Amino acid sequence: MKITALGEARIPSPIRRTIGDELRVPATIIRDLKAQAPTEDLLFEMAGPRAKLYFEPMQTRAGIVTCGGLCPGLNNVIRSLFLELHHTYGIQEVLGFREGYQGLDPQRGAEPIVLTPEFVDDIHKEGGTVLGTSRGPVDTGIAVDNLIRRGVNILFTIGGDGTQRGGNDLFQEAKKRGHALAVVGIPKTVDNDVAFVSRTFGYLTAVEEAAKVLTCAHTEAHSVQNGISLVKLMGRHAGFIAGGATIASQDVNFCLIPEVPFKLEGERGFLAVLQKRVQRRGHAVIVVAEGAGQDLLQANLDERDASGNVRLKDIGPFLREKIEAHFKAVQIPVTLRYFDPSYIIRSVPADAEDSILCDLLARHAAHAGMAGKTGLVIGLLHDQFIHVPIEMLAREKKRVDPNGPSWHAVLAATGQPEKFE
Repeated sequence: MKITALGEARIPSPIRRTIGDELRVPATIIRDLKAQAPTEDLLFEMAGPRAKLYFEPMQTRAGIVTCGGLCPGLNNVIRSLFLELHHTYGIQEVLGFREGYQGLDPQRGAEPIVLTPEFVDDIHKEGGTVLGTSRGPVDTGIAVDNLIRRGVNILFTIGGDGTQRGGNDLFQEAKKRGHALAVVGIPKTVDNDVAFVSRTFGYLTAVEEAAKVLTCAHTEAHSVQNGISLVKLMGRHAGFIAGGATIASQDVNFCLIPEVPFKLEGERGFLAVLQKRVQRRGHAVIVVAEGAGQDLLQANLDERDASGNVRLKDIGPFLREKIEAHFKAVQIPVTLRYFDPSYIIRSVPADAEDSILCDLLARHAAHAGMAGKTGLVIGLLHDQFIHVPIEMLAREKKRVDPNGPSWHAVLAATGQPEKFE
């Protein structure tokens, strides 16, 4: 698994404790001793400071851009990136490009912010991103012209897989122009669905905030006769937030995620099982991930948003209507409360654990950029930080394994059947 480099690194690093490019982290650490042949495995280059730099710090200018939806910890990443580049490496200037990729286009974006220690001093205490964000691509040629004109040598892209692919396009275009541009990505998705990355920053903060909502939802449902609380959480293609919040809460009775299809009707369908639960216990709490049940909604998979993602239909109101209609048909009075805290759980400041992860991701990104490495994102795998080639993110998404321990923990916590069929 070779990482692209701009060229030979020859400049001594100011960091005393460094690592070499020969260190590798395997994609999987479990081995079957009964297997007749050793398991073939991907080996990722370990992240960390290198003994030699490609860029001369005093002649280097870096840029940072944040793209896509909000996520707890964005400001932490910006702050730690700047501090590592400024204090550890002493580079000339760090520019904060505003409003996502459109900020790389002088005709569409505002003038970038020149970051300073004073500017970043308290930003980690706030949610969101001080640089602003947007969805959608930028004209690669115009963006590279702007980066060359401003003398940007390293661009740090904080965003999802679309953002990282766009960053790789910028590197390739700069290469054609003969401009040495290192593009280093920090994967950002509150959904935690990045392949080859154990945990993305902001995920645990979102789970913690979602669990607080579930506590309130349980109180609402438990305080009335036949109370039902329906909570829709983020998770377009993966149910990590829904499952994680369910386990953390321990007050959820049904958890519906994209990875496990379900039927509404029938003797063992979701509505019939929900009815039995309400008749038996007098209340129920339901969590549904936003990407669950799209087959029931007959979503158009060709319809895309500005980021190129499939435009999902809203499972929350649909499920609420189905539940209300079912209980009306069987003449059981219920009180249904609907919660949609999606934007709330992603716009809060990072908790302590995510703050630590943000800091380490940012510093490893700075090390990779200064060493002249490009076309990569920083990942966390088996508690080690690694370099992941950007093109690998396009191969697959990480998803909840219906046969894995996390989903079985959800089933144990809720008591729901394995399938609604």
